[in-house]
Amino acid sequence: MTTIHIAVQTSTLIRVLALASLSFVVSMIITPLYTKFAYEHEWWKKMRSEGMGGIATPVYQKLHGAKHKRNIPTMAGMIFVVSTALVTLAFNLHRGETWLPLAGLLGAGLVGLADDLMNIRSNGKGIAGMGAKLKLLLYSLVALVGGWWFFAKLDVTSIYLPWIHQWHIGWFIVPIFGLVVLATANAVNMSDGLDGLAGGLLISSFTVYALIAGVESKYDLAAFCLTVVGALLSYTWFNINPARFFMGDVGAFALGTALGVIAMQTDTVYVLPIIGVVYVMEAGSVIINRTSRKLRHGKKVFLSSPIHHHFEALGWPETKVTMRFWIIGQMAAIVGLMVFLIGRYS
Repeated sequence: MTTIHIAVQTSTLIRVLALASLSFVVSMIITPLYTKFAYEHEWWKKMRSEGMGGIATPVYQKLHGAKHKRNIPTMAGMIFVVSTALVTLAFNLHRGETWLPLAGLLGAGLVGLADDLMNIRSNGKGIAGMGAKLKLLLYSLVALVGGWWFFAKLDVTSIYLPWIHQWHIGWFIVPIFGLVVLATANAVNMSDGLDGLAGGLLISSFTVYALIAGVESKYDLAAFCLTVVGALLSYTWFNINPARFFMGDVGAFALGTALGVIAMQTDTVYVLPIIGVVYVMEAGSVIINRTSRKLRHGKKVFLSSPIHHHFEALGWPETKVTMRFWIIGQMAAIVGLMVFLIGRYS
């Protein structure tokens, strides 16, 4: 390795870390502005009284009724969405690497913002916020438009799968892209239920994807991932128990969408369920409970879902659930990185 090559790599690394640091600082500056405005205008997150389908949620209300009586504002996801967007627009725009995750972040964030605004204006009865069908339609539209760009503008027509290697599927990449992004966004949103939980998990996920992007020499994409991490570190500082605010759908869906996009751009969808195993657990527990209710005459497998509420119902303190899920997420990220490296160099 030549001295020039080492110098170029060092300067690239410094730039990536500088963008992460800048994002953290910008987020820290925005946070008190958001907090003052949110508390003054009472952007309180409304507690739902019913689950999807009008099902009563007595366990959830028992666990979190007191928390929502504290009047905690939502929509704090705007902080890291705006911070990431400002830093990326100013210093890290790249057609092939950062346009798409940034567009996904902003597009899903806008839909989430509309949902959050409807939530804070609701009376808290039933599902507070946007209707499930309309929400699914709008997020699907964001995901499919991203899939079209991925296919038509970035000329991607194949996906890597273990043993198969590059599976050439032509325009079918569009619905696969949409499915991956939509599933990831929903799963991440389900993990946003305890103070600090989603923030800590997403820090691990985006950090390992920064490493994957770096190994693939996609340095602008790696910088984008760490830009998100920098902003998330600031957010999580204030969101750990007891939370000063919640990220809301504007944050959870924005980051889940960006994470799914990045998995597609790095061609590592096969390791996404490993890296995001906690998100899989959260979404899976919801699916299992709903299926069980239908097939077993209202009986549930878990005391409450998503699964973090199940452990709370078993008597685990909220902080214990959060930190143990963080540890699972961090170990899963390491395993996912190892699987990626083995697949790349074997």
